[in-house]
Amino acid sequence: MADPEIVADRYIEAWNERDETRRRDLIAKLWAEDSAFRDPIAEGDGQDGMNAVIGGIQGRFPDYRFKRIGKADGFGDYLRLSWGLGPDSGDAPIKGTDFVHVENERLKSVTGFFDQLPG
Repeated sequence: MADPEIVADRYIEAWNERDETRRRDLIAKLWAEDSAFRDPIAEGDGQDGMNAVIGGIQGRFPDYRFKRIGKADGFGDYLRLSWGLGPDSGDAPIKGTDFVHVENERLKSVTGFFDQLPG
């Protein structure tokens, strides 16, 4: 498996990319064509589905960005990373942890959980 820190950085980079052409390129390099994403409020299948999920979250929270919380860790083909979603300054009001299955150096599946939601 690739270095969990590098995979996590690339993952967050894709979530923060506002330019759709560049975001699609980042997704194509990171996600498998038959990937799946699931969390309590969104789901997407394949690279197009992942692009739609990210675009939807960006539309819902236009002034927020994702930031990693702590270090990513992994074993075998599995990775865990924590993130915050909020304004550039101050604490992120939304926090979560994503569990990732990596196959052939691409994200095969991502299951996300919320650790903190606002009031």
